[in-house]
Amino acid sequence: MQTTTIIGQPKPPPTGTQEWAASNVNIQDGCEHDCRYCYAKTMAIRFKRMTAKSWAEPKLREHDVNRGFTRRSGRIMFPTAHDITEKNIEACIGVLKKMLAAGNDVLIVSKPCMTCVERLCSELAPFRNQIVFRFSIGSASNAVLKYWEPGAPMFKQRLACLKAAYLHDFQTSVSCEPMLDDRIDRVVDAVHPFVTDSIWLGKINRLRSILPQTCPGDAEAVRKGEVLMASQSDNAIRNLYARYQHDTKIKWKDSIKKVVGLDRPTNSGLDI
Repeated sequence: MQTTTIIGQPKPPPTGTQEWAASNVNIQDGCEHDCRYCYAKTMAIRFKRMTAKSWAEPKLREHDVNRGFTRRSGRIMFPTAHDITEKNIEACIGVLKKMLAAGNDVLIVSKPCMTCVERLCSELAPFRNQIVFRFSIGSASNAVLKYWEPGAPMFKQRLACLKAAYLHDFQTSVSCEPMLDDRIDRVVDAVHPFVTDSIWLGKINRLRSILPQTCPGDAEAVRKGEVLMASQSDNAIRNLYARYQHDTKIKWKDSIKKVVGLDRPTNSGLDI
């Protein structure tokens, strides 16, 4: 396993967005998807930038929309703290074109809607070889998605978006982090034919500290959170790994790597 030492201490493995990209870009505060498990929402509330209510009423940051870009070292992930939606699609396309025209490779991550994906595929076609789409699909159950990601598209639309990007000859990937139920095989089976790059599986993270911030006073959210976390016990994760360890499209987030004993990279943005 690769190791790096800083002042006698091993460098910790990257987690979260650092597993996928060397840097990230966001242009908005808040997100209308209003996911209950959202770490970005938690941080905004904790540092009093937004409230649990105002998060669902996003505001573009004009200085970030209008900024210029040069060539960066390593892949850029866009976005990480909000999504690409019908409300911000024009701004997102403008920023993406500037990043791509500067020669950057970009990982576009979204809980996608078809209107946005069609625009992205059309507008960004000249940069196709610099782009990987990674669509977030944590469950094949609309009821589960509606609860945890109340403002985001349902399963059928997300799957259709994946197919559309695939048919437009873009590199495609799926993130099942967080897995939102114990039937992630239904997602894997459905998306597998339309994925050219990878299918990432990962546990729900930090939920006990997140829910009191994002869902204050919501006892039902706490109960459902405990059920979800229990479904991702170490034994359940080992069984999941045994099922998919020989599938070359499956990749494992750090939350699973450390349970099953896989090597954990020490450099950011390797996407492995």
